[in-house]
Amino acid sequence: MGATYAELKLTNLFNKQSVKVNALVDTGATFMCVTEEEALQLGFDIGEVATHVVTLADGRQTRVPRIAPIEIAFGNRSYVTEALVLGNEPLMGVLPLEAMDLMVDPLRQQLVVNPAHPNFPVASAK
Repeated sequence: MGATYAELKLTNLFNKQSVKVNALVDTGATFMCVTEEEALQLGFDIGEVATHVVTLADGRQTRVPRIAPIEIAFGNRSYVTEALVLGNEPLMGVLPLEAMDLMVDPLRQQLVVNPAHPNFPVASAK
């Protein structure tokens, strides 16, 4: 099975600056992550934002910048959240996937809207 990528539109809700990214969709990750360059394109000063401690794949812990509010848009879905500034490519984790009611189609290696809810996202409240 290969990697799944999706084109997302990210918007800084303070200044309305947007950027389109081709993000790796990772169901084993938690948050939306963007590169430092993308955070700067969105108009964030990453030296003046809150930070968050994360555990990396190799087990190390590190403190990274956390930018917000970010709107993530894909198809007919959007979600307002925060993003971590980390890595050399954007990454979409499970929190935005669940909130936007999106699924990974592993056969086609595509991010898709949940076919059970094609017109709007539905979240479980249980």
